[in-house]
Amino acid sequence: MVGAETALPLQTDTVLLPERIGELTGLDQFGVGGELLATFLAAFIVGNIMLAMTGVAGPWAKRKITAAFTDRIAVNRLGPAGLLIIVADSVRLLSKELIIPENADRPAYDLAPLIIASSALLGFAVIPMGSGIHLADPEVGLAFVFAVAGIASIGLVMAGYASANKYSMLGGLRAVAQNVAYEIPLVVTGMSVVIFAGSLQMSTIVDAQAQTLVSLGGLDIPAWYALVNPFAFVLFLVANFAEVGRNPFDTPEAPTEIVAGYQTEYSSVYFVLIYLGEFIHIFLGGAIIATIFLGGPAGPVLPGIVWFIIKIWAVFFLTQWLRSAIPRVRIDQLIEIGWKGLLVLSFANLVITAVIVGLIA
Repeated sequence: MVGAETALPLQTDTVLLPERIGELTGLDQFGVGGELLATFLAAFIVGNIMLAMTGVAGPWAKRKITAAFTDRIAVNRLGPAGLLIIVADSVRLLSKELIIPENADRPAYDLAPLIIASSALLGFAVIPMGSGIHLADPEVGLAFVFAVAGIASIGLVMAGYASANKYSMLGGLRAVAQNVAYEIPLVVTGMSVVIFAGSLQMSTIVDAQAQTLVSLGGLDIPAWYALVNPFAFVLFLVANFAEVGRNPFDTPEAPTEIVAGYQTEYSSVYFVLIYLGEFIHIFLGGAIIATIFLGGPAGPVLPGIVWFIIKIWAVFFLTQWLRSAIPRVRIDQLIEIGWKGLLVLSFANLVITAVIVGLIA
C-alpha cells in the first residue's frame, strides 16, 4: 500500500534541538556541562510551548468551544474575546488558600499533583515537532512515550488514596481500572503502526509516512497511517479519549456521581497542577496521534511546527466536541467496552496488519 517511490518533503530535522542550541550558543565547546545546559534550554523551550498552549486551552478555549456547541455565550468581558480570563483565572486559583484535609497522607498528597503534571511533559521529550524542535530521538521513542504517560495513573491513585475522602478514593480506583483497561488496546494499536514503519523510533515513523500513498490528478496523497489503516486510527482515538479521561470516559471525575473524584480535596496551586496535568495529557495524546497517524509535522507551505500545533489542536477540539455531545458511560459499561471491545479489536487489527505487511513484503 505504501510502495510508491515519490516522497513528500519532510519537515523533520536530523539535528536535535539541544545540539542546535549548543552550536548556536557555543555551549558545545564546554564539554558535558555545556551539553547539559543546552539540553536544559531546549527542554525549557519545549516545556513552555506546551504550557502556553495549556494555559490557553484550559481557562479560555475549553469554555469557548463548549459554549459554541451548547449555544451559550462564553467568557467575553475580560480583554478581547475574553482572553484575559487566562490571567484572571491564574491569579484567582493561585491566590486561594491551600487547604489540606486533616487525615491526609501528606507525602502522597503533596507528590500526586507533581506526578500527574510532570509525567505528560516528559512524553514530549521524544516527539518530533518539526522546524528542528525535537529534544531526543531514541530507538524506543514510542515505547518511552507510552511508559511515561502511564506514570500519571500512579499520581491519580495517590491523590485518591491520600485525600482521606471516599469520593476521592472511588475516583482513584476508577482511574486505575480505566487506565489498565484502555492502555493495553492503546499500546497494541500503536504496535500496528510499528509493524508498518518497522521501528519504534519516532523520526522513522514520521519519515515512513512521507511516502506517497496514491496520486490523484497530480495531487499526491501522503501515506499517513490514518489513511493507510483508518481502523487502527479510530481504535487509537477511542482508547486515547479514555486514557485522558474525556467524555464519554470521564468516570474518574464524574461530578454528578463522585463530586470531582480524585481531585475533590485539592485546592489552590495543587488543583492548578492537576488541572494543568489533565490538559497536558490531552495535548500529549494529540501529539502521539499526530506523530504516528497524521504524518507528524509534515504538511505543505507552512513550517513543520505550525502543522504540528494545528494537528494537536484538532485533536483537542475533538475531545471538547465529544464532551458536549456524548453522555458519560457507567463505570461497568466503560470497563466492558475496554476489555470486551477495544482489547479484542486491537489484537485483531494487529494480526491483520502483520498479515498484510507480510504479504506486501
